[in-house]
Amino acid sequence: MSGNLFFTGLSGLGVARTALVTTAHNTANVYTAGYSRQVAQVSTNSAISSGSGYIGSGARVTTVTRSYDRYLTAQLASAQSASAALASYGTEINRIDSLLADKTAGLSPLMQNFFTAVQGVANTPADSAARQQLISSAQSLSSKFRSTDQYLSDLNESVNDQISGSVEQINTYASKIASLNQQISMMSAVAGGQPPNDLLDQRDQLVSELGQIVDVKVMEQDSGKYNVFIGSGQSLVVGDQAATMKAVPSAADPTRTAVALVGLAGNVSELKDNVLNGGSLGGLMSFRTETLIPTQNAIGRLSISLASAFNDQHNLGVDLNGALGQDFFTTATPGVFSNAKNTGDMVLTGAVSDANQLTTSDYSVEVRTGTPKYVVTRLSDKQVIGSYDDTDFPVSFDGVTVSSASGTAQPGDTFLIQPTRTGARDMEVTVLDPAKVAAGSPIITGNTSGNQGSGAISTATIGSGYPASPLAANVTLSYDGATNSLSGFPATSAITVTLADGTVNNYAAGAPVPYTAGAKISFDGITVSLSGAPATGDTFTIGKNTGGVSDPANALLLGALQRKATMGGGTTTFNGAYSQLVSQVGNRAMEIKVAATTQDSVTGQIKASQQSISGVNQDEETANLLMFQQMYQANAKVIQTASTIFDAILGIRS
Repeated sequence: MSGNLFFTGLSGLGVARTALVTTAHNTANVYTAGYSRQVAQVSTNSAISSGSGYIGSGARVTTVTRSYDRYLTAQLASAQSASAALASYGTEINRIDSLLADKTAGLSPLMQNFFTAVQGVANTPADSAARQQLISSAQSLSSKFRSTDQYLSDLNESVNDQISGSVEQINTYASKIASLNQQISMMSAVAGGQPPNDLLDQRDQLVSELGQIVDVKVMEQDSGKYNVFIGSGQSLVVGDQAATMKAVPSAADPTRTAVALVGLAGNVSELKDNVLNGGSLGGLMSFRTETLIPTQNAIGRLSISLASAFNDQHNLGVDLNGALGQDFFTTATPGVFSNAKNTGDMVLTGAVSDANQLTTSDYSVEVRTGTPKYVVTRLSDKQVIGSYDDTDFPVSFDGVTVSSASGTAQPGDTFLIQPTRTGARDMEVTVLDPAKVAAGSPIITGNTSGNQGSGAISTATIGSGYPASPLAANVTLSYDGATNSLSGFPATSAITVTLADGTVNNYAAGAPVPYTAGAKISFDGITVSLSGAPATGDTFTIGKNTGGVSDPANALLLGALQRKATMGGGTTTFNGAYSQLVSQVGNRAMEIKVAATTQDSVTGQIKASQQSISGVNQDEETANLLMFQQMYQANAKVIQTASTIFDAILGIRS
């Protein structure tokens, strides 16, 4: 009887000791990241049969388990991944938002200063100081465009560097998880299937930290090993084996760093940006695709549109020497990249054909088998906007013309077209001589002195059809009251008359034109109108402007570009397009901020729920220590009692 009592006490002593050690372990790891509270699972020993029935033989610890909820742990990992993505996105977009929204040093005030300087030339076209101020303002504006582009390019390089760093971290985590898979399997086998709880916690913590870099999915094998997947199901860790990720230049766009997965068999495959969601890496990828690239394209489009419109109008004016104006700004050409994986040797080139139609999107040209051979996709909305064959080149879409320079394309080849990416980078002022500012109109008009009627000719408006060489001789229009017509037009120029109601009438070169007060008469890119009631024999002159010293006609038209809808297919002005960009980036930054706040709150709630199960409560552990201490003392008393009884029995026998 005393023997049973002795061994029963010993079993209780062992249980109490294990429970105390487990509780002490919990207390020691109260601040250890990823640690799950451990509990000694106690079971009763098998009872011993006796004539008086079954007599208990104490207790034993069957295992030590983690307070762990797989569902909550997975939820928390997913929530933390989403929070990390929004935090990464928010940090980067705030940099662009601060850049664009600067009301004192941004593009908007410099554009305003530039057009104010243009108006200054219109007010005093003969003033060389006003002309120099225009050139200086243009240089400040172009410099700001270039510095803005450089800032965005540097930001792109920063994103590339962060992607490379994230890839290195992912490889480190994957290797550690695979190593822990192996250790957990070995130690569990050595311990007869008992779980190595601390290693399990370490593995879960590594998975959690990996999930804050990139969203991962975990599948547990029957053996207890983790298989970890990223993206759209690509294997990162399979049991004891870890794949390797690489940061590589994108095959489609060498300016971007892409992520490639080196499979377990050694095969390398580049992952699309939209495949990697969640985590700081997913946030960077989303930021680059959704905000950085469109913003740089939008700044480039604004630069190209402003330069092209200003150049077109400047080319229609004359400078102080009477020469036609030249391009005031340089303009960028579209970038065309052949995919590094192309098997053909075709080379494509691009040009801006209509800056008014440009968008902020990039485009993909894909070569397919059959007819049509080439398919053009606008990447911003994934819309197919054109299908072509070899004989269709050059082809035009959204203000861009693409030509086949050389070589032959093979099915599967792709090309990336960036119409506006370098627009701001390549903007320079080419007119540096104040005398070459084409402020005057190449055409001057006048009423011949001695006219008897009240007819008057307007200032000429010059259009894109104006010849490269100005009129060689003056044109004198003569009014005939008998036929109510004007004659004297050049014998080589067709004539168009546009009435007030929009009706357009065409007349042969040199033919008389019926007179209608206020009607617009156009030939060779020159448009004038006559008003009033001319008398028979009255004449009106249209001639070449040989000086332009005090003529502000073209400067006024240049200044009017500020209020003209010359972007987005004629839907918005320069300032309107820039304001729209600032608004879009600002709204997106606010959306990310609100989403991040909400997601952080959700993450906090899930973490609180998870910690209520897995976290160590110091007060509870203190109470457990007292309880197990008393248990230990009680079982020690049982052993002492058994020893006393045993000694008494020995004394009786002696």
